[in-house]
Amino acid sequence: MRKKSNSTRRSFIKKSAVIATGISIIPRHVMGRGFVPPSDKLNIAAIGVGGKGASDITEFAKSPYVNIVSLCDVDDRQSIKSRESFPKASYFHDFREMLDKEDKNIDAVSVSTPDHNHAVAAYKAMQMGKHVYVQKPLTHDIWEARMLTEAAKKYKVVTQMGNQGASGDGVRKMKEIYDTGIIGDVHTVKCWTNRAIWPQALQTPTKKHKIPKGLNWDLWLNTAEMRDYNDAYLPFDWRGWSDFGTGALGDMACHIMDPVYRILPILYPNQVECSVSESYKGKFETAEYPKSFPNSSKIHLSYPRTDGKGVIKVSWMDGGIMPERPDELGNDEPFGNWDGGVLFIGSKGKLLADCYGANPRLLPLSLNEQFEVEETITRVPEGHYLQWVNACRAGYGNAETSSSFDYAGPFTESILIGNLALKAYFEVDPDADKTSFWGGTKYNGRKRLMWDAKNMKVTNFEPANKYVKREYREGWKL
Repeated sequence: MRKKSNSTRRSFIKKSAVIATGISIIPRHVMGRGFVPPSDKLNIAAIGVGGKGASDITEFAKSPYVNIVSLCDVDDRQSIKSRESFPKASYFHDFREMLDKEDKNIDAVSVSTPDHNHAVAAYKAMQMGKHVYVQKPLTHDIWEARMLTEAAKKYKVVTQMGNQGASGDGVRKMKEIYDTGIIGDVHTVKCWTNRAIWPQALQTPTKKHKIPKGLNWDLWLNTAEMRDYNDAYLPFDWRGWSDFGTGALGDMACHIMDPVYRILPILYPNQVECSVSESYKGKFETAEYPKSFPNSSKIHLSYPRTDGKGVIKVSWMDGGIMPERPDELGNDEPFGNWDGGVLFIGSKGKLLADCYGANPRLLPLSLNEQFEVEETITRVPEGHYLQWVNACRAGYGNAETSSSFDYAGPFTESILIGNLALKAYFEVDPDADKTSFWGGTKYNGRKRLMWDAKNMKVTNFEPANKYVKREYREGWKL
């Protein structure tokens, strides 16, 4: 278990703003595997180079100290832009082959695949001594997040999860406001997003479509069980399918809940419950559990405070559902932004921010004109991507990143507990009164799940525990 301390809230201390002039040039072999002397360029390989992956490697390449040396994607159609942008980089379909063949040429790896592939790619890279940048959410499953956290520490590599707001000014200013004590002790937090903006609440496809030319469907499935190809999954809509994506929560909570987890004295929730849209319940009431996330949901998490002073209640809403508008906010004043927002409710006042923790402001807004907060937390002017690049060049232990896995791993676990509740919603409760409702079968939708974080286990509803760690398809392992 990770203690709440300054050393673990690493994003508020930036030691890598200047990569040292005056550092002695030491041969790579003397410093050990994975260390890159500051005189060298950082050789980055990218796994998943279409869509978000393409924008990720473009950001890395803005540093004059970076070489993009190898690209990997299972879909030749999606990788065209990146292959054209980096024509000298080698190109592979299977990341395992790329890492094995290009081992000596690679210092660091960026992973921007669908969520269900994050863990296996990142774990292998870390085992080989490569620094890793992994898109959010860090993993698909709770167990995977714990494994990556432990691997990062074991293999002593520089890590970063791709929740860019973690390096933004907004979350730092939000903490500075909170630290003044002006809103008192926070007891309740409301988080919300407009996602999903892709199809959800769908029946599982049964038709077999022709696999598009250039797509290696078997490699795309990776750890997931084999099934026929269907256009409903690609190229972007995989986010709504629980075998591949993590839904609205997985897509946006790493941005919207980051200030919650980063600022408040919490670690893991010990309780979770959820509710979902009625149309979703009606469509799937006879299913074992749906393979597609609901159009909208509410998730309620209870976090024991790490200082022993009670609990903090955190609520998540997606699909257009929003919390009640605060009385202190004017009718024409924006409540978050288009992507969502977060509201801290304290014993003395309220603090509102947009997605990414941007634009933090006290409520009512007139307070912000009277209140000036001192800047006490170092900013990250180079941004999230180049912070990781600079930290890799400085070497493990010599630089900090805003969302290193010792932070991002437990944070991801905390988020995915919400998805565990959603997935377990339709599991039959073996101890329930079978005549109560819904055609004679009682489902878990009315149950609060009790969570044992240390052992990664639901203690009061065994059927939910199969969602902590999924079974990989044969041929894949962590």
